[in-house]
Amino acid sequence: KYPFPFDEVYFDMEDGGAVNGIHFKVPNSLGVVFYLKGNSRSIKGWGKFAKDFLGKGYDFFMIDYRGFGKSRGKRNEKKLYSDSQFAYNWLLKTYKEEQIIVYGRSLGSGFAAQVASWNSPKILILDSPYYSFEYNIRRFTFWLPMRFLLRYKIPTNQFLEKITCPIYIIHGKKDRLIPFAQSEMLKQEKPSVQLMPIIQGGHNNLPDFPKYHDYIYEILNPGVGR
Repeated sequence: KYPFPFDEVYFDMEDGGAVNGIHFKVPNSLGVVFYLKGNSRSIKGWGKFAKDFLGKGYDFFMIDYRGFGKSRGKRNEKKLYSDSQFAYNWLLKTYKEEQIIVYGRSLGSGFAAQVASWNSPKILILDSPYYSFEYNIRRFTFWLPMRFLLRYKIPTNQFLEKITCPIYIIHGKKDRLIPFAQSEMLKQEKPSVQLMPIIQGGHNNLPDFPKYHDYIYEILNPGVGR
């Protein structure tokens, strides 16, 4: 239940899996934000972030990864890439590529970078991204079940090499889960990246800061005064 209307969509995948998504629309939209979410909760809890983009004139689309919410099926890195691309292709039935903004948050930052590297969206926005999933997870080797987690590489840094659209990174400088330094590493390898720090920001509270919304507005509405 949200304070604004949306359509719920289901994708039946070739391997028997199923991917659930939500699609919010505004009149005369400027395009759509394809939001690849973080690792916690389902889109039921993440849908609240739609307002941050609807209010700026953009439609909003989000999917649940397999094993989250109503999405089902065997999950591995290759299938998650494929599901993200399938959803992107679905958007192309309604939007031109120059109208699609890919947004990746935390875990979703790697999948967002992968989608942008395979396609030509208007913009890629990474929110609290990791240099690579493997690089970040190795920081926690003292307590995590590594043999399971290291099945996922998700090399964001390698995906960025192939991306031709503008790339923006928003990251809190007090993020302990994925340190700000990892965004600095990404920018070092891809100097064209525009790195937008939030000085007091942590990992899960960036939308609490007015600066975050200023950044989003600047990215989505370049050259437009507030």
